[in-house]
Amino acid sequence: MAVNEAERDAMARALELAVRGPRGVNPQVGAVILSPAGEVVAEGWHRGAGTAHAEVDALSKLAPGAAHGATAVVTLEPCNHTGRTGPCALALIDAGISRVVYALDDPGRQSGGGAQRLRDAGVAVVAGEQADAAGRVIADWLTAARLGRPHITVKWAQSLDGRAAADDGTSQWITGAAARADVHRRRSAADAIVVGTGTVLADDPALTARDGDRLHDHQPIPVVIGSRAIPADAALRRHPRDPLLYDTRDLRAVVADLHARGIQTAFIEGGPTLASAFIAEGLADRVLAYVAPVLLGGGRLALTDIGVASIDGARRLTVDEWIPLGADLLVVARPAENHPTRTHPTEDDAANDSRVTNEGAA
Repeated sequence: MAVNEAERDAMARALELAVRGPRGVNPQVGAVILSPAGEVVAEGWHRGAGTAHAEVDALSKLAPGAAHGATAVVTLEPCNHTGRTGPCALALIDAGISRVVYALDDPGRQSGGGAQRLRDAGVAVVAGEQADAAGRVIADWLTAARLGRPHITVKWAQSLDGRAAADDGTSQWITGAAARADVHRRRSAADAIVVGTGTVLADDPALTARDGDRLHDHQPIPVVIGSRAIPADAALRRHPRDPLLYDTRDLRAVVADLHARGIQTAFIEGGPTLASAFIAEGLADRVLAYVAPVLLGGGRLALTDIGVASIDGARRLTVDEWIPLGADLLVVARPAENHPTRTHPTEDDAANDSRVTNEGAA
């Protein structure tokens, strides 16, 4: 079933409206209501957990009965469950909407199925309009919704021979200024930055995202995993965001709690032990390896045990980008399909035992 020009324009507008809403537990969604003649009669977007969803927000701006025979254009499949608000599919049916055009299917087990409910009620439904553009708007939320945890990026800086520091533990700076600036830019795009207590005690990092001496407008929430006490005068105590502290070795419990708090993206910068633990647990969706043209030798490896006993168990990656950064090279990669995943907690204390903290590109 084809869409018309008015519906295409309405979807483009709905995508603009979607990004007005906050990132969080709920997706950013926009909606436009078109009259039977194809004129825009109402607009709406989701303003955060507990508020009206985009479709209901748009319908609320119309007089009773004014939506009869109209078309709803929405960036995400209307939901089909009752949470803090009622199901949007039912609201559209009750309002007399005769046609729904949406971009993306809702991946939620409870919230999905709205399209079928609409069809069962006699509403014409068209899916997939500008799906790629809609997917870019809520890419992080989609990952979180499918996995039940944030999208996780594991970052480290290393020498050409795979070391995170010299044998005396010094690591500032393995990479150059361009690589460090890139790290801070990527930090500023994340919802949380995660380290272990070993990193905090060894390096006292600020865990901020900076542009030179200026803080980026958006700052990731600092997250510290480990049982050792954080000093009262630690630099992260002066972070613009209150830190989250987790006294546990259970990384899956940590990321589940971050997800429950509405954190969609997490940036792991905790040094070789923490990075290795996340990879061993199959919790790395993206790897950022900043490689500097320097040789260090010694035993301070960028990764330690990741649960690979033989070459058959190697964690294969697909490289998405090779990015030159001054004299350095950034490798952006993701797990290849069918890579082995450890499903039980790591025995290592990912937070406490890290003495090499990989501040080399931060």
